Parts: sequence; structure tokens; C-alpha cells
Amino acid sequence: MNHFRYTLEPYKGMKTRHTCPGCQHKKCFTRYIETQTGEYLDYHVGRCSREVKCGYHYTPKDYFQDNPRVDTPRVDTPRVDTPKLSVCTLPPKPPVVSFIPQDIFMASLKQYENNHLISFLTNHFGKVITLALMVRYFVGTSKHWPGATVFWQIDLLGGIRTGKIMLYNPANGKRVKEPYKHINWVHSVLGLKDFHLEQCLFGEHLLSVSDAPVALVESEKTALIASVYLPQFIWLAVGSLSNLTANKCKVLKGRKVVLFPDLNAYDKWIAKARELPPSIKVRVSDFLEQHATPEDRAKGLDIADYLILVEGIINK
Repeated sequence: MNHFRYTLEPYKGMKTRHTCPGCQHKKCFTRYIETQTGEYLDYHVGRCSREVKCGYHYTPKDYFQDNPRVDTPRVDTPRVDTPKLSVCTLPPKPPVVSFIPQDIFMASLKQYENNHLISFLTNHFGKVITLALMVRYFVGTSKHWPGATVFWQIDLLGGIRTGKIMLYNPANGKRVKEPYKHINWVHSVLGLKDFHLEQCLFGEHLLSVSDAPVALVESEKTALIASVYLPQFIWLAVGSLSNLTANKCKVLKGRKVVLFPDLNAYDKWIAKARELPPSIKVRVSDFLEQHATPEDRAKGLDIADYLILVEGIINK
């Protein structure tokens, strides 16, 4: 595991998210901090979460290259008369991955009648299919916001890495973004001390029960919906494009994997696919690119939106 002097500030509530200097959107910009002191670099050194519509990312390396007069990490030169000693320095031990307590996880697997996303899915698929989805993916309910959903990240060995809390409109299934984006994390809400988060893929636990090909999307909700229409795949979600990395995808070694980018993100997913190890047999679907209308592109539809749209046209 690499240990860097600077890292993106961990999420600890909306106070740790700032206005992006690129697109000027509020609460979408993560600044870089010094790992030992927690101090920020300059205000514009960081990454915007609006990866498709903005894509701003100014790294510490870029900052120090552009500002050579700023103090950068250095190694002190020993005095000439100091005897040189051969010192063997062991690399620091990587931090132990943290997990959510089992009782917290189990307590969320109820009150589905109050869950807005489940209400939307039930209206579309019916109770039987929706309940089967909740059981298969271990989707929970949160009290953080009335009607909120918890997407638990459960790894290949059954460890509960964390849960992403999100709020949806029960009528149309869209994320609630006003007056702010309703998204948080279970470990942050619980205020767990010394919690070392290492995310995994949403739905990763399903890899232990099937050797079917994998379909990878960005949104957890998309994975749920698409799994109903195209059950020949194991549908997993990365949560955000920045999580599509070789480290998080190493569990897909030897698998056939199809990436399904949202509209307007195809080129970025192609670039990300090239960074994955050759042990993963990956291809990027261009289905949406080939079939989308200008109206679809303006809406930024994903594969789940399109499947629902096509079903509605067929059933007319």
C-alpha cells in the first residue's frame, strides 16, 4: 500500500466539501490535506466529484510543479563530519481495514415500507421482485433522513466495509439533490473513531456464489434495476467513476466484465478500462452511444433508465 504525504480529505460531513474552482458548484469539491497535520494545501488543490460534467482535478504534484518556490518535501543532507550509518528502515504497516458492526447492519434490514427507493421499485416491479432485490443485495433503511436507503458494501469474504446513505424521490426514483445532495456514509454518521475505510464494489459479495459474467455500472440503483432486466450478469456498482480502479477491481480477476457507462461518460470509462489489469477480461459497452437520442444525452441517461424507457414503449 502506498503512503503519500498528501491525500484527499476524508468525508466527515458537508463541512469537508467545498465550492469547486472549476465549475463553481457548491459542496462537490474535495481538497487535498497533509496526512500528518491535516492542513490544507492551497484552496484550488483538489478534485471535483462532478467527474463527467466538470472533471476538475488539480493534484499536489501539479501544484508544486506550478509553484517551485513553495516548500516541498525534502531530505536533510547530513553534515560532512557525521559518520554514515547503514540503517535498515522497515516500511510502515498498512492500516487495518475497518468494518461496520454486524448489529448495525442487521438493524437496517427492515422498515422497508418507509424506504422511498423501495416504494419506487415496488410500484415498478411489484413486491415480490423488489423484496428479492433487497435480500440479494442487502439493501437497508436509514433514519438519517426519513425514507433514506443504505447501500451496504459487503466484500467477497462477507466483511461490511461501510454503507452509503442516499435519499430518493419515491415518485420518480431520482436522487434528492435540493437544497443539498442527500448522501452520507454510515461510518461518518456513527462517528466511529479510527475508522479506516477501504471501499469495495457494491454487490461484491455476489461474486462468491456465481461465476456468471459481471456487468459494472456507476450507480447502485442502476445495478439493482438492470439485474431484473438482464439477470444473465452479476450486476455490480462502483459508486463513482473515481472508484473504477485496479485495486477495487482486483476481485474480478479471471472474470468476463462488461462496463456500462452512463451517457456522456463513454470516453472516460474507456480510459479507465485501459488501467485495469489484463487478468480482467473487460470490454466497454457502446449500446447507449449507438441508440441514444439527443434528448437522452441531455438527460444523461444510464442503462437502467434506458431499460425502463424501452419497457414502457413496448408495453404501450
